[in-house]
Amino acid sequence: MTEIRPRSDTPVVDVLAQEWAVEVEGTSYVPMGSDELVEYLTEITADLVSALRSRPVRTAVGHEAGRRLVQAHFTGPSTVERTLMLLGRRLPELLGEDRRDDALALVGALAAGYATTLRDRTLDEQEAIRRAVIVARHQTEQALHASEARFRAMFYEAAIGIGLGDMHGRIVEVNPALTQMFGYTAQEMRRRTVGELAHPEDLPSVWVLYERLLAGELDNFCIEKRFYRKDGEEIICNLTLSLVRDERGRPAYQVAMLEDVTERHELQSHLEYQAFHDTLTTLPNRALFADRVEHIFTTTAPGSARRVGLCFLDLDGFKAVNDSLGHDVGDLMLKEVAQRLADQATDGELVARMGGDEFVVLVENSRGVEQLISLAERILAAIAAPLELAGQELAVTASIGIVERPVVGGDSSELMRAADITLYSAKADGRGRWALHDPSRDEAEITRFALSAAMPAAIEREEFFVLYQPLVAMGDHGMRGVEALVRWHHPQLGVLGPGRFIGLAEETGAIVALGHWVLARACRDARCWYDEFGDAAPFVSVNVAPRQLHEPALLGEVEQVLADTGLPPRLLQIELTERALTTDEGAPLKALDGLRELGVKIAIDDFGTGYSNLSYLRKLPVDVIKLDGSFGERLRDEEVTNTVDERIVGTLVDLGHALGMTVCAEGVETGAQAGRLRRLGCDEGQGWHFAAALPREDIREILAHPDVRSWPGPEDAFASSVS
Repeated sequence: MTEIRPRSDTPVVDVLAQEWAVEVEGTSYVPMGSDELVEYLTEITADLVSALRSRPVRTAVGHEAGRRLVQAHFTGPSTVERTLMLLGRRLPELLGEDRRDDALALVGALAAGYATTLRDRTLDEQEAIRRAVIVARHQTEQALHASEARFRAMFYEAAIGIGLGDMHGRIVEVNPALTQMFGYTAQEMRRRTVGELAHPEDLPSVWVLYERLLAGELDNFCIEKRFYRKDGEEIICNLTLSLVRDERGRPAYQVAMLEDVTERHELQSHLEYQAFHDTLTTLPNRALFADRVEHIFTTTAPGSARRVGLCFLDLDGFKAVNDSLGHDVGDLMLKEVAQRLADQATDGELVARMGGDEFVVLVENSRGVEQLISLAERILAAIAAPLELAGQELAVTASIGIVERPVVGGDSSELMRAADITLYSAKADGRGRWALHDPSRDEAEITRFALSAAMPAAIEREEFFVLYQPLVAMGDHGMRGVEALVRWHHPQLGVLGPGRFIGLAEETGAIVALGHWVLARACRDARCWYDEFGDAAPFVSVNVAPRQLHEPALLGEVEQVLADTGLPPRLLQIELTERALTTDEGAPLKALDGLRELGVKIAIDDFGTGYSNLSYLRKLPVDVIKLDGSFGERLRDEEVTNTVDERIVGTLVDLGHALGMTVCAEGVETGAQAGRLRRLGCDEGQGWHFAAALPREDIREILAHPDVRSWPGPEDAFASSVS
């Protein structure tokens, strides 16, 4: 068959209808030309596409489509098979793989509508046969012969299998379709009974109905039933069994109509398998896992001592594998990990892939925490073995969250939430390990997740505010600049320091929007000071996170903020951590060069903690290095002299000056410490010895009364501010 490829201007409906017409043309006797066939299928296709685009998918449209196919006489043996295979494959391809599950449900509904309508039509045919038999017995011989001829024509030419039997279950007559279905000759079948053809494992309810039919209590019944062919192969049939009564109304014969639905049943089973299994690893998927967990909680009786356990697993650093080696290697890794997990499920545990690099192992009847810990350790050991993929050896580790609890008193959502929180704890504790669920940590983690979720809206509502900590000249103690420090005034939790939310903002990506807001706020305040105090106004130093540094729009945002506020670029300093600058030379250097061209100063924060290559420092367009406070901790006591620490600080100061940079000491808390740092050559200082982080109004007061404000130490009014 020639493949029809859609052009960019051809609607999905037209393409699919044309493919459908090509697929089924000639498989059924339909009084339509090619154009009429395409037109008829286009109408049905349009309805199916519309139903699939709906949320939720309208499966009733699929049922109606199956009914219309039967009404139009698309009843050839291979018509429905080709239709289901085509639609099941092409609907997701044309409308998107994310619609595959909905497409399968819609195709299944079409198959059900097709079978139901065909069965109903069969019942109509059976009724006609029954009436023909009764009428034939009461008419003249000529009418009897004519009626019998019509009956035989219908009987022998029918596309479905038809058989007549007496009230003892002996087969009296069969049509060719039935003999072909079972593989016997007509004579062989007439020597058999209905019971000899039936499957021995039929449900008792089937035989109850059959006995009631033979007793004359029922006129007919319909059921799906298994039979055996002559060659021993099992087939599945839709069976419609009816009674033919004599002139006195007594049961005389039974008429059986059978439609072989084995292929459709297998297709349905395949579709169901795909709906509940992961296509890459063949493991059960999230849907099957959710059904199994829900079944545990809904079927466990109150008061039961049953317990359930869960190992929630996530591969460490899997994204790096995909990014560096490609998704093909990543897929191979997932398949190998899935196999190793399945090998460890030796006690009937359910292993499922939740999506991405997340897996779960469910223990439906846990014997206690020790069983889950043992399982987790076996899993970690199995995964730790090097993987041979794409000609190279790869090491992989995983983090596992373990939850083990009683079934009674909980539900599936609580179980999964606890597992998710525990998995996060395992990763936070260092990865490559398991962590056991600790209920006492739930509240803290739930609060953490709540803060993550609330942050974007909090930025829009301006729940954040900025404080400013002075940067003081070590020589004359004048305020050269201020560092902008963000705080969150949370409606329920009060004022939160950056330790509570900056890490979350970086994890979720909210740091980009928050950083932009802080930059704009700080530049507006700095502009106000500049308008009032001119050259005496301090510069403002704003921290930029690594995520922001790699944003292509950073340079444009800084330029726009400067233009909007009118702040001279020389009064803005951008602070970056040493680690942020040394992770990737290309992206940071390009951004820093652009900021430098604008006239903005660049400072390295927490200098000395990044273990960077000092030769690399020469390449950076940096104006200021801020020594991490840890270097001056042992210089605070006037009575204690630490020669080693003084030499380290002195060396870093000399290095900065040699490169033409200003050196600022962080964490200055005592007068003795300030004196030593000044003697070692530090140009600026920052810390509680000078002032805490202050509101913008307090910074204005310091600028307005430079002779009144004296260092060291913050006064009570300033010390009351949040630091």
